[in-house]
Amino acid sequence: MLYAHHATIYIILAVSGLLSGFIDSTVGGGGLISLPALLFVGFPPAAALGTNKLAGTMGSLTSSLSYLRSGKVTYRVVLVAFPLAVLGGATGAVVVHHLPSSFLRPLVLILLILVAGYTFWNKRLGLTENRTSLTRSVFLFACLAALVVGFYDGFFGPGTGSFFMMIFVLLGFNFVNASGNARTLNFGTNLGALGAFVTVHAVDYLAGIILGAGMVIGAIIGSQFAIRRGAKYVRPLFIGVTCFVILQQLYTLISP
Repeated sequence: MLYAHHATIYIILAVSGLLSGFIDSTVGGGGLISLPALLFVGFPPAAALGTNKLAGTMGSLTSSLSYLRSGKVTYRVVLVAFPLAVLGGATGAVVVHHLPSSFLRPLVLILLILVAGYTFWNKRLGLTENRTSLTRSVFLFACLAALVVGFYDGFFGPGTGSFFMMIFVLLGFNFVNASGNARTLNFGTNLGALGAFVTVHAVDYLAGIILGAGMVIGAIIGSQFAIRRGAKYVRPLFIGVTCFVILQQLYTLISP
């Protein structure tokens, strides 16, 4: 059940879901909006994480289908890597109940700074396709990334979208195709983590569905924005959201 029963709570969650879904479907990082919204309306951290995964699963499924219908998902790669993303997300969510995740914050902060800096200084990065074929190394690297980043998403989470996007861009995809692949694998990590949170009864289904409904609408708008506008519009949004994640993590690190 919701931790506060008032129409305002429903509106806050729905609007937060809309904004979160738009950001998440384009470049990732929607959790920066949805998770604080759940905490703001009174959810304890464990319930907020589980409920956010329910909403995130709804949103990432929607954006994945949008990218898939538009031919922006490299399904041969994603089909192989998807089960590993589910496994990674589930494993991370199970482990986080036994180990603190805060020790990852300094490392994640450094990696995000490197991602943002490299993208900013390499002006042509991700604007065009730089791969000629799907080599074995592309499949192996995508599978490894799905497992590792999936575990990270279930265990800690901030910056997951940035990491997935950068991995596919470095593999030679442009930002739009990288976003399609990233969102599809992110659906897998959300699905796996959600399953783990359900088993420990850390999901509020009503709040998750309300938040998720907003994410679905935002995901439709955001994915179509990315597909129609192209890589040159997605690139600055990616840099901006990644920088925002950096600032949020830095604030969390230095605050009492």
